[in-house]
Amino acid sequence: MTGITHLTFDCYGTLIDWESGILAAVQPLLTRHGVSAAAEAILQRFVRHEARLEMQSWRPYREVLRAVMVALSADFHHSLPDRENDVLAESLPTWPPFPDTLPALQKLSKHFPLTILSNTDDSLFAQTQKRLNIEFAHVITAQQLKSYKPGQAHFHEALRRLGVPPSQILHVAQSLYHDHVPAKRLGLRSAWVTRPSRLPATGLAPEARVTADVIVPNLATLATHLTS
Repeated sequence: MTGITHLTFDCYGTLIDWESGILAAVQPLLTRHGVSAAAEAILQRFVRHEARLEMQSWRPYREVLRAVMVALSADFHHSLPDRENDVLAESLPTWPPFPDTLPALQKLSKHFPLTILSNTDDSLFAQTQKRLNIEFAHVITAQQLKSYKPGQAHFHEALRRLGVPPSQILHVAQSLYHDHVPAKRLGLRSAWVTRPSRLPATGLAPEARVTADVIVPNLATLATHLTS
């Protein structure tokens, strides 16, 4: 990890425990409508529908989440009242950071500029940033680029804004599919944060094969590794 001068981060799944956030919003709602669905089944359907929708023509992430909820409930042979299809977008600001996220970001921010590369809208991430309680050097969202990862637009934009060679950037993320594949294609180094998941083979993402430069179980370990 010598020569690293800048860190870029995925947010949801890496900094934010989105599995817990999604389940806290969706599972009680389905239960109230008489639908019994296991946590793993909900998350598997979220993965499939989100990836499918993000590969289609551009739409804001709020609309993606709404369409995910419509398709997910249909998988369980149920149609929610229209207003309840916004449950994912409305709950996103409450999705919790992992316990080590805030102290690790504070520690890392003393040594590196930190940049967010997120598949979300500016307004949604702004609510999450209040929970993270840190100022990022740059926040690059799908809304700004009209593109979702694993497209390469986030990473091209990061290279443009940061103005350093790809080898000086370490991209930190949980999802191999969304983050490590495009980061490595452009020459960035990457740290795979193997957050615990109810979908242990892939986390909340489709399967992908790529070799990260470093593998850590959490951000606390990475922060210690990079700052010691």
